[in-house]
Amino acid sequence: MNAPRENLPEMGVETYLFASPHGSHITWLTDALGRLGTVVMLSPDVKSLDEKIALLGPAAIFLDFSGDHAGMAGELHQRLKRDWPVLPVLAAGVSTEPASMLAALRAGVDDFVDLSAPPAEAVTTLRKLLDQRSTNPLDGKRGHALALLGARAGLGVTTLATSLSVLLNDQMAAAPRPGGSRESRHGVALLDLGLPSRDGLLYLDTQSSFSFVDGVHNLRRLDQTLLQTALAHHASGVAILPLPANLAQVREISHADSVALIKRLGDFFDFQIADLGGFSTIDFVAQTVKSAQRSWVVCDQSIGAIVSTANMLKELHARGIATDGLSLVVNKFDAHVGLPAKDIADRLELPLLHVLPARSTQLLAAASRGEMLVRTARSDAYSQAVASLARSLQQDCMPTPGHVPLKESGWTARISQIVGFRKSSSEG
Repeated sequence: MNAPRENLPEMGVETYLFASPHGSHITWLTDALGRLGTVVMLSPDVKSLDEKIALLGPAAIFLDFSGDHAGMAGELHQRLKRDWPVLPVLAAGVSTEPASMLAALRAGVDDFVDLSAPPAEAVTTLRKLLDQRSTNPLDGKRGHALALLGARAGLGVTTLATSLSVLLNDQMAAAPRPGGSRESRHGVALLDLGLPSRDGLLYLDTQSSFSFVDGVHNLRRLDQTLLQTALAHHASGVAILPLPANLAQVREISHADSVALIKRLGDFFDFQIADLGGFSTIDFVAQTVKSAQRSWVVCDQSIGAIVSTANMLKELHARGIATDGLSLVVNKFDAHVGLPAKDIADRLELPLLHVLPARSTQLLAAASRGEMLVRTARSDAYSQAVASLARSLQQDCMPTPGHVPLKESGWTARISQIVGFRKSSSEG
């Protein structure tokens, strides 16, 4: 979507997981966070933890450290930080049990919710943590997903997706990270899901035996090592995840599984560019748009493209997609045609984001040499236009350099006082 969704949770729309064996604690947290979203119970020894997190996309996870459950909660926290490092994790317990608070502190949770305090304090604690995470991009945010939609094949969506991925990856590689370091996410992943299938691989002159379906089947095993070894990589460094060579395999996975994979990949890549040009399954397109931070509709000046795009937008609207969250990119624009890009945007009732010039001859010539125009002719009008898109995307999504340190939370201060008091007493 156009507006980033990493800020504070909207009223009633987020999901929070809570691992607790105490029914009364689950009820307390459910009531406390009722206006912010839904609390889903998470079995402490759940075997489908990864799938549940990937499918539900929780804004935060709470772990009950009270009583004898502290040890299991600590183990679960270690697993979460290993496999889901960007998810905020809060401990829950009662302040009258200092041992539980100490166990939570030693486990390294992000904050603490006192179940014996007024419920409003839980809301304040959660909001403060998510606010800190939103102002500190190196902590707790997934990478950004951009969906490129095309109502039919031939609109140049794949050319745009591959070109944008390469230039965006180049720009990010050239930009220094704060402090000269890089976090666990890095680079760009191209989801080559458009039709005709695997054209993205063809344009990038790359081969891949690991497909999007394979990624879904290996969702629980996804880590940095697997992605580095299994995914195909272009010479620029862009990772590519295409549709399978046998499209019948797509029937093996559900739309929910596919979206879960896209969300999971956000833990490893700064950007995911999803090429959905010509994709015929509108339900999958709708689900992808819902999970993406931004969605661009690509259309050219032809009457057929405009009509097909208008029909696609109607289908998306019927599935709950607000068109004011979409932006229009007019591709293959020729000023001599006599149909201004603004008129196309008005007909489709979409905000006009960018216009890409018609450069079919130049693009075809580069492709016939096994090259990409945006890499071999950076001064070409098309290359310049895509580079401008990449820069604006990076500037909108990636913050200015400068790490904002997280302030000490209230519960950390309280537990420090407890520890200090005990130390003073023992020394006395």
